[in-house]
Amino acid sequence: MIAMEHVCKSYKIAKRNAGFVEACKALFHREYEVIHALNDVSFTIHDGEMVGYIGPNGAGKSSTIKILSGILTPDSGTVLVDGHVPYKNRIDHVREIGVVFGQRSQLWWDVPVIDSFELLKDIYSISDACYRQSLEELTELLNLSELLRSPARQLSLGQRMRCEIAASLLHRPRILFLDEPTIGLDAVSKLAVRDFILRQNQTHKTTVILTTHDMQDIESLTSRILLIGKGQILMDGSLDDIKSGNESIDATIAELYRTYHI
Repeated sequence: MIAMEHVCKSYKIAKRNAGFVEACKALFHREYEVIHALNDVSFTIHDGEMVGYIGPNGAGKSSTIKILSGILTPDSGTVLVDGHVPYKNRIDHVREIGVVFGQRSQLWWDVPVIDSFELLKDIYSISDACYRQSLEELTELLNLSELLRSPARQLSLGQRMRCEIAASLLHRPRILFLDEPTIGLDAVSKLAVRDFILRQNQTHKTTVILTTHDMQDIESLTSRILLIGKGQILMDGSLDDIKSGNESIDATIAELYRTYHI
């Protein structure tokens, strides 16, 4: 189970105007702006749930995922993921989670994908038998057989994202965080990724938190949505709760954003 209670996270960002004179001034007197990424965020997600975590750019989605992953430490509040405090029990915690950032890679750029998988096997201390079984299953389900011997830099975006998802699941995590997993993918690749995520949830009861701006991903994969805006949870419900008539999912979400002024 995942539980966040009254979590706050702020960032201090340096600001200055353009120009050489302003750059010199900033050496001696730097101005800062405090950004409240998360402001008293609380929610609970149960085992096996697939939850869509939505909101506009800068709403706090990625900050939430990074805190749940143990990458960031909150300023205040409590976080428990499967009984672990992510940022305190890092080693035990990462054995139970898989993370895919659509704009970040965990594959080594210049070596064949299979070499990256072998390195991840050692990092997570995966047994030979479990690794072989996971690799065979993921290779078949994600159609990776023609990709494993190619360097990551030579793969298309869709091919690389399939390899990224496989890499995050080699150690069979119980929880999967997906941050924009279908960004930039073509229609065929999107359908393949969505189908795989659904199958992973149904077969292994994997808990999935999905952040995305592609509302078709949300509609296809999740039954519950959390709406975050300006660092606060604004709604916790289902798509059926917010749908109006025969409007498309994109029109529905756009209207929801207007309602909450985000």
